[in-house]
Amino acid sequence: MEDTRTSPEGVQTPAQTEAADYLRSLLNKNLRVTTTDSRMFWGAFKCTDPESNLVLQHTYEYRHPSMQKQAEGSAAAAAASGATATPGSSVAQTFKMDMTSRYLGLVVVPGEHIVKIELEEFASQMKRGPQYRSPTEL
Repeated sequence: MEDTRTSPEGVQTPAQTEAADYLRSLLNKNLRVTTTDSRMFWGAFKCTDPESNLVLQHTYEYRHPSMQKQAEGSAAAAAASGATATPGSSVAQTFKMDMTSRYLGLVVVPGEHIVKIELEEFASQMKRGPQYRSPTEL
């Protein structure tokens, strides 16, 4: 298997160096990783590998409610509002259901199942341009 991380001379290209620097900047930051089965993992980024697997520390897993729970919630919302659906009519119901969560600790998320990765940043952590600085910072 050929190592594609460096050029044939053993030196990283500028794009590879930039990518490695970006990954280093993410170390120990909280990421939200969504997988193909719609689970979401939230934890501190620790490392990755050439197969794009991610290791997260202090990780929580969040799952959407099952179809059965969603049906039960919809029925309960309809009963609570006193709305009834008759054949040929539709009653729009809006209700809120929380995702279920559990603490997992240290996890490896397989790269082949990753759909989306989001960096969790708070307003105080974001780099601000001059248009967003307060008058005292200018």
